[in-house]
Amino acid sequence: MGDNDCLYCRPCVLSSTLSRVNNPASATATAPFSAPQSLIERCRHEAIRLLRRNASDAGILAASRGARAHSRGYDAVFGRDAAICAIGMALSGGPVLEKCAAVGLETIGAHQAPNGQIPKFVDTVHQEPDFWYLGCIDATLWWLIALEFLDRVRNEDTLRTRHRQRIARAIDWLLAQEHQRFRLLQQNEASDWADIMPRSGFVLYTNALWYRVKCLFDVPHATDTAENINGLFHPFSASLHEYRRGRLLADYVLANATRRDLFLSFVNFSFFGEEGDVFGNVLTVLFGAATGAAAERTLAALARERVQEPYPVRVVCDPILEHHLLWRPYMSRHKQNFAWQYHNGGIWPMVGGFWILALVQQGRIEEARHELVKLAQACELKGWQFNEWLHGRTYEPSGMPGQSWNAAAFLMAEHAVRTGRDVFAGL
Repeated sequence: MGDNDCLYCRPCVLSSTLSRVNNPASATATAPFSAPQSLIERCRHEAIRLLRRNASDAGILAASRGARAHSRGYDAVFGRDAAICAIGMALSGGPVLEKCAAVGLETIGAHQAPNGQIPKFVDTVHQEPDFWYLGCIDATLWWLIALEFLDRVRNEDTLRTRHRQRIARAIDWLLAQEHQRFRLLQQNEASDWADIMPRSGFVLYTNALWYRVKCLFDVPHATDTAENINGLFHPFSASLHEYRRGRLLADYVLANATRRDLFLSFVNFSFFGEEGDVFGNVLTVLFGAATGAAAERTLAALARERVQEPYPVRVVCDPILEHHLLWRPYMSRHKQNFAWQYHNGGIWPMVGGFWILALVQQGRIEEARHELVKLAQACELKGWQFNEWLHGRTYEPSGMPGQSWNAAAFLMAEHAVRTGRDVFAGL
C-alpha cells in the first residue's frame, strides 16, 4: 500500500466516506461505514499527508515548516519526536514514510555524543546537535526503542546491526545514570519530554522507557527496575523496601501523599510529584512495568479523573499552581506552563495515541475505538491542524500546528484498534 493509498487499500471507499462527511444528506442506509468510521478514515489520510509534508532529507521534522516553527526551532529533527514518529510511520504501510522513519533515526544517531548520549534535536541547517540545558535523557531511550521497532516491523536486523556500536554506547551512557541499588535512572528536572516541569530524581516516565529498553536489549537487572518502579512510585501497594534508603524515601511519601491511586510522577530525596502524570502512568502499563491489578488500577484511576474528556488526553490530573511548593519560575517561560496549559494540564493528542494503545493492550477494544474517534476530532480542529496541544479547560487548540508526532500517534492507535493487537508486543 503506497502513502497516497487509504485505509484497507480502498481509495474509492475514502472518497465516498469523505463525501458523506462533507455532505451528510448524501449518506444512505447502505453506506459501508458509519460517520465515526468515516472520520477515522479521513484522519488517517490527513495524518499521512502531514507526515509526507513534514518529511525532509534528514528525516521527519517536528512540525510543519513556517516562520513560527523556524523561530521556535520546530523545523528540526528531534530525537524523541523522530523516534515516536518512526513507529507510526512504520505502521503507515507506505514505503516513502517507512524510509523517512529510518532516515530520521540515522540523522539522530550520526550526531550521538562521544559519551553515548543521543541529542534532544539536530539543527539540520547547521548540522548542529543540541542536548538541552540540563541534558535530555529520554531521546536516547526513544531512539533505542524505535530502532528495535523498525527492525521488527521490517523483519530484519539492519538498523541494530549498523548501529551496534552506537547502541552499546547509548546503553553505557544510560547505565551511567542508573542508581546501583534501585536500578532506576536519575535525572535533573526539566530534562525529558515535559521539559519545563519540575520532575527530578527518579522519574516515572523515564523509568518506564528504561524498563522497555532493558527488556529489548537484554540490559541487566530489568526485574529489579520493574520492582522498584512499583515499590518507589506506588509504595501504597508494595511491601516496604528492604533497602534502608528505599524505606526512607517511602516514609516521606507515605506520610505526606494524598493521591494513592496512581503512580507518583517522580520521587526525590524528600519530595515527590502527585499531580498525576498521565503519560508516565500510561507507559508504565503499556511497557509492562505495571501488570495485572496494578495496570487495571492505573487505567481506572485515569478514567475517574476524566483525562480523556473531551479529547484524549489531558497530561496531568491536577496542575501545579503558582503557590505550590513544586512551582518553578521557569514554568512561566513563554507564558506556557501555567495551569491547564502545555505540560501542566494541557491536552496532548500525541499522548492520547498512547492512551489508546494501552486500552487495546488491556483488551478494551470498544473503549479504544471510541477514544480513537475523539482523537481524530482533536486532530481535525481548525481544519486538520494537528495542533501540538489544547487548553485543558477551554479546549482551545494551542502550541505549534502541524505536529508530526500527533499524526504518527494517530496511525499507531488506528493500527492497534483496527487489528486489535498490542503494537509493542508484536505485529
